[in-house]
Amino acid sequence: MEIVIATEKHIKFANIISQTIDKSAEERGTGIAKRTPEYIETKIKNGNAVIALEGDQFAGFCYIETFGDKNFVVHSGLIVHPDFRHQGLAKRIKTKVFKYSQEKYPGSKIFGITTGLAVMKINYELGYKPVTFSELTDDPEFWKGCQTCRNYDVLQRTHQKMCLCTGMLYDGKKNEKKEHPYNSKSLSRLKRIKQSLFLKKKNSDKDNSSQS
Repeated sequence: MEIVIATEKHIKFANIISQTIDKSAEERGTGIAKRTPEYIETKIKNGNAVIALEGDQFAGFCYIETFGDKNFVVHSGLIVHPDFRHQGLAKRIKTKVFKYSQEKYPGSKIFGITTGLAVMKINYELGYKPVTFSELTDDPEFWKGCQTCRNYDVLQRTHQKMCLCTGMLYDGKKNEKKEHPYNSKSLSRLKRIKQSLFLKKKNSDKDNSSQS
């Protein structure tokens, strides 16, 4: 398995990357923002993407974006092709893009938002901390990326303060060490509470609208 910084020779994989992300969103039934092939091509051309290949077969992908005058770096579009899942590849890709981000954007805060417990665990092991959305970038360009997510209405209803996603942040300047072991049960419970709270409110709003 080869995990490398994507270059223009990898643009040919943009379509399958986009399709794999879309299919994963449908299968999970949770919020994953869509990425068009054209958007993915841009990240590859800018040298802001990591791709995993098994020979000439696409295996996984992740890209980098910067916000707030490059004070914030986010890893997005992390995806593993179904043929290569359950092999620890997501963690290897995430580790590669994490180290690459530190080299390319030293001093920047690295963050992400996700509903996936597996990604939360990987982030935690890399040194990320769960944080409120107010500690993440306020750059509107980042939050525009949530518009294609099925849970975007939740983000709007909470005035961008919270959503079904959990925000996680790595601040290299503070170089904080983990004080507590990773607790998957706590994060699972937090996820269930969010789903119950926001989805129940969403259904209630639909019922009221249909009765009016």
